[in-house]
Amino acid sequence: MGESGISDRDRGFLRLAVDRAREARRAGDEAFGTVLVNGDGEVLFSDRNRVVTGGSPLLHPEFTAAGWALANLGVRERARCTVYTSGEHCPMCAAAHGWAGLGRIVYASSAGQFATWAREDGRPAAPVAPLGITDVVPGAVADGPDPELAREVRELHRP
Repeated sequence: MGESGISDRDRGFLRLAVDRAREARRAGDEAFGTVLVNGDGEVLFSDRNRVVTGGSPLLHPEFTAAGWALANLGVRERARCTVYTSGEHCPMCAAAHGWAGLGRIVYASSAGQFATWAREDGRPAAPVAPLGITDVVPGAVADGPDPELAREVRELHRP
């Protein structure tokens, strides 16, 4: 989907996700960050990528947000949440999002952009296909990328 569905309010939460991505990069992890917001606009959970510092390739912030939501929120509450993320969910994270029954996803940069950037920088491809969220979770509501924030995310992923 295009960025037309991203409001100024959404950009504020996306900015928080990009800030978490920046924290991840400074810590030595890949630059990804996520913020989980309830239907009333309250930030419930946020995290950054921890695949290096946490020692597991599964420590993506979107995945940990889905796990947190399952442990702490009811079915209706999860459906009313929005996940804001610096980068579109990978297939693992998209599946976790779908299984958790979380609501809308708003992303600053797309999986396709990330794959292109990796090729441009000579980095190896990810071990999973760069599928869009709705390819993995057909019923998901997703908006992104955001052109301005995608440029910032691009700079965070430069070697």
